[in-house]
Amino acid sequence: MSDLGLPREQLPPIGATETPANGPHGDADSAAGSLDALRQGLVLAALDHVPFDGWSDRALTHAAADLGLDAAAPARLFPHGVSSAVECFTALADGMMVRDIAAQNLSDLGVRERIISGIRLRLERWGPHKESVRRALAVYALPQNMPSAAHATWTTVDMLWKAIGDRSADFSWYSKRASLAAVYSATLLYWLDDQSEDHAETWSFLSRRVDDVVKTIQFRQKASKAISSTLERLPNPLNLLPRRRTIRR
Repeated sequence: MSDLGLPREQLPPIGATETPANGPHGDADSAAGSLDALRQGLVLAALDHVPFDGWSDRALTHAAADLGLDAAAPARLFPHGVSSAVECFTALADGMMVRDIAAQNLSDLGVRERIISGIRLRLERWGPHKESVRRALAVYALPQNMPSAAHATWTTVDMLWKAIGDRSADFSWYSKRASLAAVYSATLLYWLDDQSEDHAETWSFLSRRVDDVVKTIQFRQKASKAISSTLERLPNPLNLLPRRRTIRR
């Protein structure tokens, strides 16, 4: 059984979802969903091969064979190559992170604890596949993939903030995500090399980094309130201008 809830031997064959199912145009949403499931299933199957072959055509071909798909399936599912498979892996991890956070019901925790719990849930799920995560970062590090890497990181922290209950719509929306992107990226790299039991050193590192973020957010909030309060007490500068004298005739 795959993480998608589909028996791997029952994943639909390539091309089966491209045939119209209902009406002259078919069920486009169903077809797109089935193709997404195939892509995700192929990525999950590839995790067993990536430590040996990297994120490569070879790893995807082996994964296709595991699923009973033909050797041309990876090229049809990922026409833009291995980088698109890595992007699919990241998007899949984002979706699982959101579901894992929702299942924990973190609403009673403070912001600090929710951030820590969210990042831990994200990383702990992929503990058995550390090497595949490391190899994914190597693909993102290629010069041509840097824009995709930045977009992937921003999407991950945006989904994390929303999953833990952030609903900000002002300038803090950007500052929160920029701060969390730095924390998440640093923690991810630390986690990849952490050999401590149950990654205890990673969670200690994460706790310190989150403390810095929370302090920064609190400082900005206090500074913003202080500035607003000061501005409210200042006189209206228009009232300081000399009034025009009316000339009577």
